[in-house]
Amino acid sequence: MTTFPVALPGAQASTLMWADPDDVETAALDQLRNISRLPWVHGLRVMPDVHLGKGATVGSVIAMRDAVSPAAVGVDIGCGMTGVRTNLTTADLPDDLGPLRSAIESVLPVGWNSNDGSAPVLARDAGLAGRFDTLMGRFVELRAPKISDRVNRAAAQCGSLGSGNHFWELCEADDGRLWLMLHSGSRNIGKELAERHIATAKTLEHNLGLPDRDLAVFLAGTGEMAAYLHDLYWAQEYALLNREVMMATTREVVTRHFPHVVFDEPVRCHHNYVSEETYDGVDVVVTRKGAIRAGVGDLGLIPGSMGTGSYVVRGLGKEASFNSASHGAGRRMSRNAAKRRFTVEDLRAQTAGIECRKDAGVIDEIPSAYKDLESVIAAQTTGPSPLVEVVARLNTLLCVKG
Repeated sequence: MTTFPVALPGAQASTLMWADPDDVETAALDQLRNISRLPWVHGLRVMPDVHLGKGATVGSVIAMRDAVSPAAVGVDIGCGMTGVRTNLTTADLPDDLGPLRSAIESVLPVGWNSNDGSAPVLARDAGLAGRFDTLMGRFVELRAPKISDRVNRAAAQCGSLGSGNHFWELCEADDGRLWLMLHSGSRNIGKELAERHIATAKTLEHNLGLPDRDLAVFLAGTGEMAAYLHDLYWAQEYALLNREVMMATTREVVTRHFPHVVFDEPVRCHHNYVSEETYDGVDVVVTRKGAIRAGVGDLGLIPGSMGTGSYVVRGLGKEASFNSASHGAGRRMSRNAAKRRFTVEDLRAQTAGIECRKDAGVIDEIPSAYKDLESVIAAQTTGPSPLVEVVARLNTLLCVKG
């Protein structure tokens, strides 16, 4: 059994992996090596859910000196998780969860859908409405080119799930308590902000000789880096608020179905984001793309896939990992490969007993398209350098996807 972390052979900057290189696709390893060769990289850490990404590898934590690479965050800026434990147990649930799923889907825009104007819950929640108005009022300050006409779309999409691996779930913890969980990000506005800044970075002279132009960086002290970080921090706020609005919306539905429900304080975490931190006495800009912060006591959420459940974890503050842990199970095959390989019958078999979509539109999200969640968790909870400890194992009962 491999003892983690292990060094990545052929890397230039310090690169430690909580994954066996023999189990990682060659293209992803090459991508990691390219990242490690950037002259600004202080260190690179690789999580057990690692897989090939656009520009930078998913499951990578990159600490840079005096620079930031927008591709090392990705286009879904601020994507992350929110989970809320309730006082409900499975004894409170009806035999058929179909009506509850339909009720959630009736108020939660998924896929390409968005709200009509703005999320209805904002009219009933003064606190969220104030945050929404303040954030959208700052839209005019965004510095990316040709973005001003996206304001109405951004307002309408705040409080919407999107598609792909984004989801809303009802889960049962190992203590019998029920949790509400959701995974989403900054929707189209985050994507457009990222794409515009990445395009700008590629034109800068210091990036012309990079091994991969998708890894273009902004340099500290420049207007371009200031503009990117300004817009990125706005998008991270938007992504968090998007999840807050969705959780408030779906909590109303759950309350109508179960009037005695009580909700605990939520667990929140980004897993595509930027943070300014210090390691080895060096101030660095840390980008986590498919990774969560796991400082001492930090609570985090690590989901699997449709049908495999999730984990609530607590960070152990391992500086060797730049205080990080995985963001999920991680894909083991592309979406197109999953669509070619699996059928609707496979999907139904792998999600048996779970109230969820079981049609061709979500075959690419079938559990077998993802790595084994238990192995991913074991890689960061066992051995001489664990990154997190398990707080709760959550089993999926109901899943809403776009």
